[in-house]
Amino acid sequence: MMRFTTQSNQLSNEFLKRFDLTTAQFDVLIQIKTFAPITQSQLAEKVTVTQGGMSRMLARLEKEGLIERKQNWKTKTISLTVKGEQIIDTATPSQLHFQSSFFEEILTEEEMKSLYTLISKLEKHSREKQIPPM
Repeated sequence: MMRFTTQSNQLSNEFLKRFDLTTAQFDVLIQIKTFAPITQSQLAEKVTVTQGGMSRMLARLEKEGLIERKQNWKTKTISLTVKGEQIIDTATPSQLHFQSSFFEEILTEEEMKSLYTLISKLEKHSREKQIPPM
């Protein structure tokens, strides 16, 4: 699974260059679009970017005019700008089609259903999994 994830992320990074985005930036922008207004800590919980990496990425996205941060008393929230909305609305269908092609080009309908069932089962178990005592 790790090799597939690494390879698909590398290909997606290459694919998303046409939108001047990385997979991590794409993920962050999708999360902002879905949950805006969102705080930086809420955003960090939803993506696999470190807090330091998140700060740098948000600074870059803000500099590029894709997001805006607003201070509301003690809380700073993040939302997309019009430019950010346009880029994510343009990139999303293409990226979803590209990601789907990893499966649709090689797996049958039955295999995709089985894969979904197995991955769902693993994901559910991982949420319930406890760290064993020392």
